[in-house]
This record gives sequence, C-alpha cells and structure tokens, in this order.
Amino acid sequence: MYQINKGINRPIEFKGLKAQYIGYLGGGLVALLILFAVLYLCGAAVWLCTLVITGLAGALFYHVFGLSHRYGEHGLMKRNARRYLPAYLRFRSRRLFYEKC
Repeated sequence: MYQINKGINRPIEFKGLKAQYIGYLGGGLVALLILFAVLYLCGAAVWLCTLVITGLAGALFYHVFGLSHRYGEHGLMKRNARRYLPAYLRFRSRRLFYEKC
C-alpha cells in the first residue's frame, strides 16, 4: 500500500509563516546571533546583549508574521514588482491594437 502525499502543490507553511517568510525569519535570526556575538566581543555586558537581542527578536517576529499574514505567499513579491511598472504608457497611434497577430 502506498502512502498518499496530500501536500502536493501546496505552499510551504510553518507555524503560520508562508513561503519566503520562513527564509526571512531565519536570516534575521542569524543576523541577530551575529549581532549578539559582536556586542559580546566589544565588551558589552551579557544582560545588556541579551536584552537588546530579545527586543530585536520580538520586533523581527512581529514584523515577519505581520508581512506573512498581510501579503500571503506571493503578495510581497507582487508589491515589490509594482514599483518597476511605469506610471503610464504613451501611445501615439492605435495601430498596435488594431493589427492582427
């Protein structure tokens, strides 16, 4: 008997995060780990490092989950692509629309 995979063609989701937001959260957490190491090596107190990183991690989670819920799987990429569209197109004639392919 074969097991049926019911997740085919469904987006990747983990604890409510969809698609690329999992990568954004992972990258942000790695950056926070590096920031903690830099602060510690610069001589900051451990409690101060922990406090700063905890606050930034909370803000990161809040922001990434907010983006995931607001834009969904592909919405953020569509929003970013919209800025590359021209504000308007100018045509000097209608011939383009009347020609047959």
